[in-house]
Amino acid sequence: MGKRLLSMLMASVALAAAGVTAEAKTVLHVMHQGDPGWVSTYGEVAKRFEAANPDVDVELIYAPHDAYNEKFSAAVMSKQLPDVMELDAPFLANYVWSGYLQPIKPLIDQDVLDDMTASNIAQGTYPIDKDLYAIGLTDSSVVLYGNRKYLEAIGARIPKSVDDAWTQEEFEGYLEKLAKVDGVKWPIDTFRGYGIKTEWITYAYGPILQSAGCDLIDRTTWKSTGTLDSDACVKALTMMQTWVKNGWVVPQSSGTNQFFAEGHPAALALGGHWFYAEAAASMKDDIVVMPLPKFGPKGASPNGTWIWGITTASEHPDIAGKFVSFMLKDKLYRDYATADSGYPGLKSFAAASPLYDTGGPLAVAFEQASKTAVARPPHPAYPVITSTFMQAVDEIFNGGDAKTALSAAAAKIDEDIEENDGYPPFDEQQ
Repeated sequence: MGKRLLSMLMASVALAAAGVTAEAKTVLHVMHQGDPGWVSTYGEVAKRFEAANPDVDVELIYAPHDAYNEKFSAAVMSKQLPDVMELDAPFLANYVWSGYLQPIKPLIDQDVLDDMTASNIAQGTYPIDKDLYAIGLTDSSVVLYGNRKYLEAIGARIPKSVDDAWTQEEFEGYLEKLAKVDGVKWPIDTFRGYGIKTEWITYAYGPILQSAGCDLIDRTTWKSTGTLDSDACVKALTMMQTWVKNGWVVPQSSGTNQFFAEGHPAALALGGHWFYAEAAASMKDDIVVMPLPKFGPKGASPNGTWIWGITTASEHPDIAGKFVSFMLKDKLYRDYATADSGYPGLKSFAAASPLYDTGGPLAVAFEQASKTAVARPPHPAYPVITSTFMQAVDEIFNGGDAKTALSAAAAKIDEDIEENDGYPPFDEQQ
């Protein structure tokens, strides 16, 4: 036996005796989405977790935001589910019903569970067994942003709280006036540039229907016909179609931001909390944050964001839970979320987020969470509900008849539910 081979054998024996083998490491697969800043942040969290747990390798699997569900479906088909996955909250019911996620409470540190806000618990809870299947550092909301100099030019009233929100009459009156102000190219940016593949239309426009007195589906009978195509919904979408026809809304072709773009050509914006930091940097004292208008007797706002679940396919759920707990407590992870205007889903994170404190610039967004937030329909048919609704809205904004488009969408939703026998046990909730 050669000296080189003998040395290698002796080294292997020594490593084995010390319990150090390559096979001893557990590989944890974590699937996520996010912009480049978040991707980098997840990579740093993984490195810190590996340093604290040298027997674990974290393998990050990136999927583009707009194609995330398609990539997850491919993982299901190839039987290569990750251990940990990021998921958009309204899809949770579908994933749990399909058997992809496991209850998360036994796997997450108790201090983290005790730290969750009510809205965070709601977005991660499956409505059938009321158990928690996912958790996040953040939640989300949409507010009405305004350019102070344009609002002052028309003498607009600036609401200070959710209870003081603009009425539909005020809102549409201001849109008409803003269209005549020098420097305003469009009265409002509703971020049509996000298109119909990003969940934006259902997330941001759904609350307009709910405020107007209707919904995407009846949440007792789980029937869409008679609800989505009701007079109230038809009226609400016709109203929005009129905004588009009047030239008040930034067209889809103009991209995803004309509110704080150069020259500030849009006077208002129906925008997510997440772009506050960039908008404030551009607009300084001209930025105003207001609650969403009331389009009926009550206000409504969205909630739900990307949260973390542990799949039923994980062979190491205890380690997966340890990783999620580590990430949610990680200071640098929280610091990045704060810099990104992260909407608090943990009470300790809220306490460290001055943006959302009483008197803070995004306090009204946090107020909406407790007063007007309405979750998207927590039903296994949600992927069909949202895709069908977004296509109908796109058709309406492009000149289609609202009643026809919404009736066709409602029928398609009901057809999917019928084809799946009512998605039992959801059929027993009626």
